[in-house]
Amino acid sequence: MNAMTVLVATDGSACAKVALNLAATIPWPEGSVIHLVSAVERSSAVYVPSAVGAVADPVEREVPLIGGIIDELELTAAPLRDKGAAVETHVLVGRPATAIVDEAETLRADVIIVGSRGHGTIGSMVLGSVSAEVADHAHCPVIVARKPTWSRVILGVDGSTFGERAENIVGTWPIFAGTHIEVLSVADVDLSWPSSLALSAYASSIDYPATEQAIETDHQRWADEATQRLRANGREAVSRPVDGDPAAELIRATKEEDADVIVVGTHGRTGLRRAFAGSVARNVMLHAACSVLVVRETRPLT
Repeated sequence: MNAMTVLVATDGSACAKVALNLAATIPWPEGSVIHLVSAVERSSAVYVPSAVGAVADPVEREVPLIGGIIDELELTAAPLRDKGAAVETHVLVGRPATAIVDEAETLRADVIIVGSRGHGTIGSMVLGSVSAEVADHAHCPVIVARKPTWSRVILGVDGSTFGERAENIVGTWPIFAGTHIEVLSVADVDLSWPSSLALSAYASSIDYPATEQAIETDHQRWADEATQRLRANGREAVSRPVDGDPAAELIRATKEEDADVIVVGTHGRTGLRRAFAGSVARNVMLHAACSVLVVRETRPLT
């Protein structure tokens, strides 16, 4: 099995503890290293994990401040190490989201795990600003942790390159071995404008019933083919046809299947134009009650 480089960001919050518990649960392959990081923004008042407190003059007291955070990280790392994980701790200074993304790039991390604050199942799940920015800008997959369990997976595919990348992760990363995977490709057959513009790609003169059938057929084929490839890789995978709003149906499936994680691909623009998650991935991250693994691009595991 190929070792993985994992970055877990913590700020001492309850949601960060969920991320830590998830990191302790995922069956990382032998030789993997978990980099546990805490980012502190230097300003007139700096918030640090609860055991450290607030420091009014971080420039003058930078050494004891960093020392306190290192102590906190070492305490946090102990349960992971007790389970046999190789853990390194790092204190990052700067804007938290930027520092986390930059550190992941320096480490060539395979995945980042961040927490997400939530307000229960009655209202919508609220994605923290740091978590959202990390998911938007990271150059590797990001797990937004909401459950500390890892056995039931919903994989969203749509025939796109980004959907293929998500499938590739589920099919090849060792951490998905032994999980139960349900593959969904949601056919959105809403005929309202502007959906009719997209439907025109299926027929020059739109015949709505025929076009709906073509869309549903394509999505069923994408799900079935992805399932077959996953099974060929030794995964336990099934597929089922679904119609409706893609994000809503993916979230609905997680409730029906009591899933631990949704895996979705997202499109992005890089370079001077910042990368932003696509609307489906964004809505899933915002509203899912389970963890979400967002895939933009991947490197081969080394």
